[in-house]
Amino acid sequence: MGHKREGKKYNDDFKKIIMDLYQAGNSIKDLSSEYGIWEVTIYKWMKAFTPISSEEGPLTPEELAKVQKENLRLKPELDILKKAMTIFAKK
Repeated sequence: MGHKREGKKYNDDFKKIIMDLYQAGNSIKDLSSEYGIWEVTIYKWMKAFTPISSEEGPLTPEELAKVQKENLRLKPELDILKKAMTIFAKK
């Protein structure tokens, strides 16, 4: 049986440094070869650290996912409150 290859773990500070170097003009190919990181990994980090514009200000995809998850959690509560309001309004 083959064994699963374990990937390297990089902390967020290191990822942000790589993103800063990319934004400063270094190519992904150069960063990949210099730091020994797969190009696809750098592209994934770019997606994760690129802010998304919103009314509240820029959000990272991770922050947006948290907001969406919270929204899904609150929707049923809001529906319950709306139903309760219609019941009490009739009385």
